Amino acid sequence: MSDLIQVEHLTKDYGKGRGVFDVSFGVSAGEAFGFLGPNGAGKTTTMRHLMGFVRPDSGRVRIAGMDCFADARRVQEKVGYLPGELSLAGDMTGDGFLRFVASMKHVRDSARCRALCDRFEVDRKNRIRKMSKGQKQKIGLVCTFLGDPEVYLLDEPTSGLDPLMQGRFLELLEEEKARGKTILLSSHLFEEVERVCTRTAMLRAGRIAAIEQVQALRGAQNRVFTLRFETEKAALLFADGLTGAARNGCVVTACVQGSVDSFLKRAACYPVADLQARSQTLEERFLHYYGGEEQ
Repeated sequence: MSDLIQVEHLTKDYGKGRGVFDVSFGVSAGEAFGFLGPNGAGKTTTMRHLMGFVRPDSGRVRIAGMDCFADARRVQEKVGYLPGELSLAGDMTGDGFLRFVASMKHVRDSARCRALCDRFEVDRKNRIRKMSKGQKQKIGLVCTFLGDPEVYLLDEPTSGLDPLMQGRFLELLEEEKARGKTILLSSHLFEEVERVCTRTAMLRAGRIAAIEQVQALRGAQNRVFTLRFETEKAALLFADGLTGAARNGCVVTACVQGSVDSFLKRAACYPVADLQARSQTLEERFLHYYGGEEQ
């Protein structure tokens, strides 16, 4: 498949280390591609270039063969875009704003709008300025999926949504992917990208640290265990020789990759008073796989 989205050596330097630097990746037609990174990594800057809002200092950004800045209007006609920071007309009702956006997009059939509103339980009667962040985000989502865009550019799309609505959004994204839509999903949550995307670019400090198959990242996920032992001696014996373990008194914290079977069997040999487990945060995984700040 040809790359429908092409980013080639994109650089935009805002000074003091802010911006994006020599960013290159491609997204094939019909592919769902993740864009992972902590806040400030350069995800939104890249998205804004793809929408033609910003002219790059150097490099090229194209969608469907069109230059995203020179042909911004034509590009935007193909794209459903959800910005990371929504700016909505506060004095309009939800219904009025949706009708306004539908008219701008030349969407005459209101059936899809109604279906999306029902799906996300959108408040269409109140004025937008009185809505919660979550309700405003739902309005933004409905606007993004109105019509039948060829490409979706989604910048932190589940911000402000409760877990139920996050799940419904991801279900919708999977449906659009099955319909052959091309998706670029920007997020700092690995779980979002893992469910929908086949590949992901990992950004750090405005540069791509890696582009990986999501399946490979899934297999490399680590678990962080915090164990509190009944005695400091037990904690010392358990941690002794255990790779990736740190001890503080009776508490041992350890990072485990892959199967946890042998780790738990080892812990069972000692008097454990408490055990907690969590997945590594994205920042921890970045530091683990791509080194510290000096690298």
